[in-house]
Amino acid sequence: MASGLPSVRGKVFLLGAGPGDPGLLTLRALEALQQADVVLYDYLVNPVALRHARPDAEVICLGKHGKAGGSRIWTQEEINARLIADAEAGKKVARLKSGDPTVFGRLNEELSALQEAGIDYEVTPGVTAGLAAGAFAGIPVTHREFASAVALITGQETKSKTESNLDYEALARFPGTLVFYMGVTTVKIWAPKLIEAGKPADTPVAIIRRCSFPDQLTITTTLGKAAEVLTPSERIRPPVIVIVGGVVRQRETLSWFESRPLFGKRVLMTRPEESGGELTRLLEERGADVIVHPVIEIGPPEDAEPLNAALERLGDYQWVLFSSANGVRGFFDALYASGRDARALGAARVAAVGPGTAEAMLKYGVRCDVT
Repeated sequence: MASGLPSVRGKVFLLGAGPGDPGLLTLRALEALQQADVVLYDYLVNPVALRHARPDAEVICLGKHGKAGGSRIWTQEEINARLIADAEAGKKVARLKSGDPTVFGRLNEELSALQEAGIDYEVTPGVTAGLAAGAFAGIPVTHREFASAVALITGQETKSKTESNLDYEALARFPGTLVFYMGVTTVKIWAPKLIEAGKPADTPVAIIRRCSFPDQLTITTTLGKAAEVLTPSERIRPPVIVIVGGVVRQRETLSWFESRPLFGKRVLMTRPEESGGELTRLLEERGADVIVHPVIEIGPPEDAEPLNAALERLGDYQWVLFSSANGVRGFFDALYASGRDARALGAARVAAVGPGTAEAMLKYGVRCDVT
């Protein structure tokens, strides 16, 4: 017998992940990602952003291009069907797209399917790659003297179109910056057509690949040579943003991302992830590509009896020496588990090997006598 209560339906969050740097994920996108039961993400999304998903969430990549490590790409119909099925099952679904889903992200197709199915949804914009590329390459896409407007242009249009929606004569006259998305494989079309429409062949062009990633690549050329630089398409693989206009000259003095002291350097971090966070952050701020691969694992001792015996005799010691922050945490975890606290140290003096260990002691209310 039906209870008369409405069925529980889920919700779909359509989220922009930004161009690559996980720090560019918005707070609202982060909140939605942490709530999600299911995460469907595009392969261009930085995997680091997926760490914000719940440990029990189902995380699914929707396919990857490329001969090396490629996998079958989900069709739009398959994606729509999965979003609807999970939401109808009462789940919260995060649909994570690179950049901003409202800019060349096929958002309308997914929203239309959700609306037709009566599914609740929310859209959270992200930092779009077209603008981020300029910022990370040292190219302001607008300039008060010679670029009072910016146009975002797709290099890929729907194959079913009989005619292009792009007006190359209007784009050639456009009083500002042209930013092309997905224009690598079609550069032999759009670059010559701009020149034929009157855009000077010597117009500066910047090609930015994987903007905001540690391996960002920026190449400057001209509109007349852009097709030569980008062809064949295997030479410079997507994701690529192409910026066309006089603002590209600003890169000569405003480039900052690729000028950092460790840019282009890859650093292997062998510490446990939880203890190497601050060093990782400092290295990344200076431009390094940090690979975290712990070679040790910190855990409780297999035999806790020696530690428990030492805790029982704490009052007999004159000194207690701590050699690491991990040791501090292990000591106090065991101390608290035994029903005692820092007062059990009694008259014993406390020493720490290094300021990091001493700082860890302060978190438990104990100031070291010697560091």
